[in-house]
Amino acid sequence: MAPRVVLVGPMGAGKTTVAGLLGAAWGLPVRDTDADVEAVAGRSVADIFVESGEQAFRDLERTAVAAALREHDGVLALGGGAVLDPTTRDLLRDHRVVFLRVGLSDAVSRVGLGVGRPLLLGNVRGRIKALLDERTPIYEEVAGLTVDTDGRTPEDVAREIEEALA
Repeated sequence: MAPRVVLVGPMGAGKTTVAGLLGAAWGLPVRDTDADVEAVAGRSVADIFVESGEQAFRDLERTAVAAALREHDGVLALGGGAVLDPTTRDLLRDHRVVFLRVGLSDAVSRVGLGVGRPLLLGNVRGRIKALLDERTPIYEEVAGLTVDTDGRTPEDVAREIEEALA
């Protein structure tokens, strides 16, 4: 068993929204590893960061991603930082991975003030730029397909993925 597709990308790329559209189009279940982490921990991602620290969250995330890649046969959306883990990157090599690329302006407008996003405390625009600069090469490394999302509707993005993976 393996996911039909795994979506990766930064916050604001539309992973959760596009995953839902793909799941509906293909008649497949949708899973989001951030939701898996929250279910296991019994608290929000933001609360895990604040109360236990980023490393505790990353440990939970690594376990959640490995389980989802092993158990889920639908559409899988990973948290934005999941690809930072070398073990996760190794596991992704055997899967169909799509990178939803988003530019700084679109990411900032989609994320807003970063409420509930612990990595954005402070200067939202500056933090998103730093995250994009740091993570984009890693997303590109793990993905077999890159889809630009800037200025596009989630429906257009999902349609491009459907056509590419048909």
